[in-house]
Amino acid sequence: MSAVIDEVEPIVLTGRRVVEGVAEGEALVTQETISGWGGVHAMTGTVIESRHELKGVSFAGKVLVFPGAKGSSGWSGVFHTARLAGTAPLAMVFTTMTTKVALGCVVMRVPSVTDLDGDPLALIATGDWVRVDGDAGTVTIWKGGRP
Repeated sequence: MSAVIDEVEPIVLTGRRVVEGVAEGEALVTQETISGWGGVHAMTGTVIESRHELKGVSFAGKVLVFPGAKGSSGWSGVFHTARLAGTAPLAMVFTTMTTKVALGCVVMRVPSVTDLDGDPLALIATGDWVRVDGDAGTVTIWKGGRP
């Protein structure tokens, strides 16, 4: 008698490339926008914004899935520092394009995709394994972790 392995097909979303490149890793998802000025400790990649659902959590080495940026243009300085410190996310997936978040993606030089054909905030959960292909404008999701 042979064992049957129940393989789950990944979910593939198609959207618009913001920054090219390919990266994959564990997702960190928030339903809240993140402030670039006073919302992130750049040297650790930790959200420090008071009352934010990710307060105390680092996005370093994760695929950050979020609605987008809020606040001032502090995003460019914070994320430039995070890139240099090695605490930037591996990739970013977001739902609302603004100049703040676009600048953050470009400054960090991480694969980034937006304007997807499905809601990433509803389809991706923290801990899911996600591949962001900025070249193709796709996001592949494996529910529950690494495939």
